[in-house]
Amino acid sequence: MKKEILRNKWYRFWLISFLSFLIAIISFFCNVFDFTESKTYDNRMLLTADTVPSSSDIYFIIIDQESLDWAKQEKGWSWPWPRESYAQLVEFLSAGKVKSIAFDMIYSEPSIYGEKDDLIFARAMENAQNVFQTIFVYTENGKEKVVLPIDSIKNSAAALGNITSCKDDDDIIRRARISYKFNGTEYPALGFLPVWNETFKKYSLPLLQDETVLLRYKKSLDDYHPYSMKDILQSYDNWKQGKESVLVPEDFEDGYVFFALYAPGLFDICSTSVSQVYPGVGVHITSLDNYLNDCFVKKVPTFISLIWFLILALAGSFIVTIAQKIKKQSQHLTFVILSLLIFASFGFFVPYLVFIPGFWLPCVAPLVGFFISFIFTLAFNYSIEGKQRRFIKSAFSQYLSPTVIETLISEPNQLKLGGERREISIYFSDVQGFTTISEKLAETPEKLSEVLNKYLSSMTEIILETGGTIDKYEGDAIIAFWNAPLSQENHAERALTAAIRCQQKLQEIRDELEQMCGKKIYQRIGLNTGFAVVGNMGSQSRFDYTMLGDSVNLASRLEGLNKQFGTYTMCSAATMEQYKRFSNNLKFRKLANVAVVGKSEPVIVYEPFEINEYNQKKEIIENFEKGLELFTKGDFKIAHSIFEKTATTDVPSQIYLEKCNFYIQNPPENWQGVWIAESK
Repeated sequence: MKKEILRNKWYRFWLISFLSFLIAIISFFCNVFDFTESKTYDNRMLLTADTVPSSSDIYFIIIDQESLDWAKQEKGWSWPWPRESYAQLVEFLSAGKVKSIAFDMIYSEPSIYGEKDDLIFARAMENAQNVFQTIFVYTENGKEKVVLPIDSIKNSAAALGNITSCKDDDDIIRRARISYKFNGTEYPALGFLPVWNETFKKYSLPLLQDETVLLRYKKSLDDYHPYSMKDILQSYDNWKQGKESVLVPEDFEDGYVFFALYAPGLFDICSTSVSQVYPGVGVHITSLDNYLNDCFVKKVPTFISLIWFLILALAGSFIVTIAQKIKKQSQHLTFVILSLLIFASFGFFVPYLVFIPGFWLPCVAPLVGFFISFIFTLAFNYSIEGKQRRFIKSAFSQYLSPTVIETLISEPNQLKLGGERREISIYFSDVQGFTTISEKLAETPEKLSEVLNKYLSSMTEIILETGGTIDKYEGDAIIAFWNAPLSQENHAERALTAAIRCQQKLQEIRDELEQMCGKKIYQRIGLNTGFAVVGNMGSQSRFDYTMLGDSVNLASRLEGLNKQFGTYTMCSAATMEQYKRFSNNLKFRKLANVAVVGKSEPVIVYEPFEINEYNQKKEIIENFEKGLELFTKGDFKIAHSIFEKTATTDVPSQIYLEKCNFYIQNPPENWQGVWIAESK
């Protein structure tokens, strides 16, 4: 296959999706994931067990420990009980016109109380004509054998029902047989026997290939009508004597009754989808309940399963294919992770959702296909497109920011000369007195490099974390901007946040830097927001992603203007106003309405503060603002008295105090309230 075709991402998308679909389908039909699928099936069963109501026509009578204790004390019966007790049960229920009585125990040996005891039970069954007894078929030495009731009980029963379970490979009963053939005779399962001769439509059931049905369990047999044998026998005695009792035969009218042992050490237990210790009679009760309520679990049609497999296989490849269009690395990674979580959750959620109405949709194999599709697409993309990615990173990492590199990787067609006009927030910073530091370390250039690297690395990390693009370094100066090449609506907020964090970081490492160069290091930062031309500027052989325009020049001027006001961070009104549209985490002090060098119109400049610092200096700042208002109006003497209050604790106040002195002695003509910048 030609490499040119493989480089087409949509061709790869369809090819890998289809191959992943085939792998998932083959593994499913080869039963590769049967064990795991069965466990998710059990979990679905357990979580949705309460969504289907139990039949109100099914009753459950048990010999529990309380019944055994009562019979021992009141009747003098040890275990096993006389079969006359079961005859009383049959007589009592038959008087209430019960539909059927199914015994989930095999009377395979004569009664220890004598033949008469068996005949009493047999006569009661003959009179009732709706009592079902059980058989059990098992395999021994490769031969099928059967356990039957004794003849008197077998011949008196209305029919015999099979109780042989249908276990899966993990010994869990999820299915039930409709019937079982032994020696040419078909024995209905005990759970279906009560309705076998009514309007039983065997082939209208959702039969699997082996003619079993998937059962829909309740969490507990308490969801039916459980009664203790003690209560039945007590009520029988009262009923025979004409006394009032808790239960009467009519309580069971038109009901289907199951009888079983439930005392510790006596009752049959098995593992089902809802419990590892589940009464065996529960399988038969569930079978009848599912039939009466038409709520067997149904496998979805094959063509729907195939569509489901295909959807997830397509989704895995689609995530990677679409993610290629996302420029920013962090957003790219976030998209991939979120998409994986969403589609993986979707792959689980849908099978669980459709299980509520009783449909079994495969879960594990389709998800395996989804992850295969995702991983294969990722691997192909890396192998085919990785070369181009590595070339771009190698060629441009020396003079472009990581953000720009990621943009170029996702959109290589941007590798051309030219730019666009857009609003950006611009950052200029410079180290105060760096020339002195350089001269001091002239004989040890490695120390100078160490200081610069420590400082620049710390500041750059913050700028990039806030989404900034490093334009360039000029010695100790850092030039950066926000809102290009990627759009950032809150670019002014990002720029100011970066400036505050850079000053805080410098404060943290100031002592360390002082030990390295013998001088405390401070930086001045100027920020402005405005329109500029941004893009790839340079020659055909070498170019840089940079910015041009008056807005850029103003930011540079504001960085230098800090010297005249004794401040370290300054921003224009445009930056402050746009910041306030998105955040109120910073406070601002108006410094001046200043005419900078090279700018005809004055601009208002501000000093930003983190809130805690602002609150600490609040009185000083409020005093300064009063003085500034008077200074702007030309009331220099009164302004002088105001600035004098804080001049010793606030450098801008000291600067204005000196300026007031000058204007008091040299009154300006045509005063406009504008501070004239003395230098760049």
